[in-house]
Amino acid sequence: MQSNTQSNTHSHTITSVRDYLLGLQTRITQAIAQLDGHSFVADTWAKAPGELLQGNGITCILEGGAVFERAGCGFSHVTGPKLPPSATQHRPELAGAPFEALGVSLVFHPRNPYAPTVHMNVRMLAATPAGGESVCWFGGGMDLTPYYGFTEDVQHFHTTCRTALAPFGADKYPRFKTWCDEYFFLKHRNEPRGVGGIFFDDFAEGGFANGFALMQAVGDNLLSAYLPIARRRQAMPYGERERAFQLYRRGRYVEFNLVWDRGTHFGLQSGGRTESILMSMPPLASWAYAPTPEPGSPEAALYSDYLVRKDWLQDAP
Repeated sequence: MQSNTQSNTHSHTITSVRDYLLGLQTRITQAIAQLDGHSFVADTWAKAPGELLQGNGITCILEGGAVFERAGCGFSHVTGPKLPPSATQHRPELAGAPFEALGVSLVFHPRNPYAPTVHMNVRMLAATPAGGESVCWFGGGMDLTPYYGFTEDVQHFHTTCRTALAPFGADKYPRFKTWCDEYFFLKHRNEPRGVGGIFFDDFAEGGFANGFALMQAVGDNLLSAYLPIARRRQAMPYGERERAFQLYRRGRYVEFNLVWDRGTHFGLQSGGRTESILMSMPPLASWAYAPTPEPGSPEAALYSDYLVRKDWLQDAP
């Protein structure tokens, strides 16, 4: 049983994280709306009494915009009676413990095939095992999924990720970059989802203050990592060929989210709000039977030059 002091500390911790995440969601959606020229629709929701999960959230969606075909940025804060398997595979001692989870997750799908899709998630989980004290940990990251490769875009994205993590130790970027490469990988196709970025999970090093600060560094740098790329690519001319390839590659995004993504599995396994969990899906995607890109084409270059694991910053300016 928690003491009053422990309970008050836990409540203060949760309030601090919640306030930060709500502010982050507002800052990001305002910046994206300004770039696009269209506003997000904010869907405020709450879980009904008697449902498996309790809690609330705000799902912000922009669809059919000038720059973004779909941009979703969701905040959620839920509690549940039992951690699902997707959250305890690295923490078996917490299996079955009641939990509290807060996070902001976003996916932006641009209209222009030359502009990449971006994903970011930052989150905190807290669990209280029977007879024990509450423990909390952080996770998240950001990654880039281009349909046509531009080295300057990839280097900018990775440079921003490295800079964001630098205050927390020189080991963090290479460690989290490798983790990202390994996580965002379609094992059934032996293919990366994109050009990576950073990813971390079950992070509790240095205690709450350090983990919270690292999570904030990731969240605070999403706009500086992505907006310059979106601005460069949003008005590039394209035709039916580029659009068809974009939709085909979006199919890979759908496959990863439904088959491999732990966040999607966590949300669905724990009884989360399905509409908000699946906001990451592109509005349109396609599948074709084993298409072969024309040798020497930009489409072929995506596979040979970009969907490969490499040190993107080795030759960066």
